Amino acid sequence: MHTALAPFLGLTTSHEAVKQAEKLVMQSLGVIESVWLKGDAKFLLGSPQPSIADLSLVCEIMQLEIFGDEVRDRFLGAHERILVWMDKVKKATSPHFEEAHELLFQVKK
Repeated sequence: MHTALAPFLGLTTSHEAVKQAEKLVMQSLGVIESVWLKGDAKFLLGSPQPSIADLSLVCEIMQLEIFGDEVRDRFLGAHERILVWMDKVKKATSPHFEEAHELLFQVKK
């Protein structure tokens, strides 16, 4: 919101708001790994196949793509479990995953 959408919409934002939002994202990613993706679970909640929770959360995390590879990697690079889980969700829902995120990838370009 503060680094991509607000400027696009002509809204003002602050450096402090950006820092707080980034801190919240990093904390949230840590919780996802330590709580929702702990153990050998293939998907969230220990499910053997993706649930609506997996689909919803992967779509939220995919929004980091808009910022480009460098920023996405800064957030996700230290979260190997999340990256593996995202790949599993993509593969389990292909080709629909790519179709659902087509606009996102176009915006990224």
